[in-house]
Amino acid sequence: MQLRTVNPATGEQVATYERHTPGEAARIISLVTNEQHDWGLTDFSHRADLMLKVAENLRQNSEEYARLITLEMGKPIAQSLAEVEKCAGVCDHYAENSGRYLEREYVEAGGAESFVAFSPLGVVLAVMPWNFPFWQVFRFAAPALMAGNGALLKHASNVTGSALAIENIFRESGLPPNLFRTLKIGSDAVGQVIENPLVSAVTLTGSVGAGRAVAAKAGAELKKTVLELGGSDPYVILEDADLDKAVEVCVNSRLINGGQSCIAAKRFIVVRQMLEEFTERFTALMAAKMMGDPMDKKNDIGPMASVALRDELHGQVAASIDKGAKCILGGTVPEKPGAWYPPTVLTGVKPGMPAYDEEIFGPVAAIIGAEDKPGAIRIANDTQFGLGAAVFTRDTEKGTSIAEKELNAGCCFVNDMVRSDPRLPFGGIKQSGYGRELSYFGIREFVNIKAVLSC
Repeated sequence: MQLRTVNPATGEQVATYERHTPGEAARIISLVTNEQHDWGLTDFSHRADLMLKVAENLRQNSEEYARLITLEMGKPIAQSLAEVEKCAGVCDHYAENSGRYLEREYVEAGGAESFVAFSPLGVVLAVMPWNFPFWQVFRFAAPALMAGNGALLKHASNVTGSALAIENIFRESGLPPNLFRTLKIGSDAVGQVIENPLVSAVTLTGSVGAGRAVAAKAGAELKKTVLELGGSDPYVILEDADLDKAVEVCVNSRLINGGQSCIAAKRFIVVRQMLEEFTERFTALMAAKMMGDPMDKKNDIGPMASVALRDELHGQVAASIDKGAKCILGGTVPEKPGAWYPPTVLTGVKPGMPAYDEEIFGPVAAIIGAEDKPGAIRIANDTQFGLGAAVFTRDTEKGTSIAEKELNAGCCFVNDMVRSDPRLPFGGIKQSGYGRELSYFGIREFVNIKAVLSC
C-alpha cells in the first residue's frame, strides 16, 4: 500500500510514494550505521560548518519549503515561512553551542585524571508528526547530528514530501549522504525498526497511544526513549491580568497552526470577576480571524490537516455540547471540500466533557470559570497532561512564583504564549511524556555520559 499525501484545502491528491520493504529499510539502517561511525569521530567545528550550511540552505529556499509544508498539511503560508526560519535558527544554535554543551567535565577523583565525556549513542530513530513537518524534525536532528549520531526519520505519511525534502537538505548541505535518511514506512513497521540491533534510541512526538506503543517496544529492547506527547494546556487569567494583552496572546496561541499544536492554549481558566469581559473580548477576536486559502498571506487560519482529524474534532465539540457546554462561536462544519473547521468557542465547560478532559487538537477554545486563584490553579492542574501552561497577571513576581511552584507542566510561561525555543528545554510530565528536547538538556539525551579515569 502506497503512502499518500492530500492537499487538505481541496481534498485533492498531491503525490503517492512507494513504501520501503522490510529489506530496504534494514539496508538503509545499515547504511546510516556505517556513516555514523566515521561521523562520530569528527570534531565539533567540522560538524558546525556543515550545520551552518544547512541553515543557509533553509533560508535560501524558504519559499519552496514553506509552500510544500502548506500544500501537505494546510497551515497558513506565513506560518510555514516562520517554521522554516525557526529550523534555520535551531541549526545555528547547535552549530554555535554544541561544543560547549558537550565539552569534557573534569572531576577530582583522588589524584587521577578523570572526566566525564559525552559520546554519541549511534543511530537514533525519530517518529515525527505532521503538524510541524519541518520543525519537529529539525529540533531533533540538529542536536542529534551535532552530538555525532546518525538519524532515521519515520515521518507522518501525509507529509512524506517534507520528509524527503529534509533528507535532501542535509545531503545538499554536505553532510554524509547516508547520515540522515527517511524511512518510507507505516506505523505498523516502526516496531521492527526499533528491534533492529543497529538502532540505539528512539524519540517520538505524537499521541499518548503512539507514545505508549513505542515506549513499550523500546523498553523491551532496553533502548533509550524521549517522548513528547499530547497537551491540554491551561492558560490562567487572574483578576489583575492585562486583558488587552491576555486576550491577544490567548487567541493567537489557540489558533496558531490552526490549533493543531501540542502546546497551543486549549483551556482558558478565568477568575469570576474577569470571566464575562474576557469571554466577550476573546470571542470577538476569534471571530475576526480570517479563514481561507492557506497560500494567501492575508488569511490567519487554513484547513485542518485532514478530513478525518476535522471530523474527530467536531465529534469532541458535539459531545461537549451534549454534556452541557454552550457553543457561542463556530461549531459547524463548512459545506465545501477540504478539512475546514471554523474558530469555535465553548463556555460552561466542566469535567466529564471532551473539551475539559481530552486534548482538543484544532481551533476550539474551552472557557472555564474559577472562583479565585486557588480554584483556577486547581482546575489548571486537573488534567492527565503536563506539557505547557501560562498565567496572566500584572504582578510578574506573583506570576513567576505560580509558574515555578504551582503549575504542573514542563513549560510554564507568564504573560506570554508557551512556545519552544532552542535555548530552553522543552518537554512535559505526566501523560505528556518524558525527557527533554532543545538547549543543552536536549543534546545530552542521546549521548553516552561516559566516565573516563586515567592513572
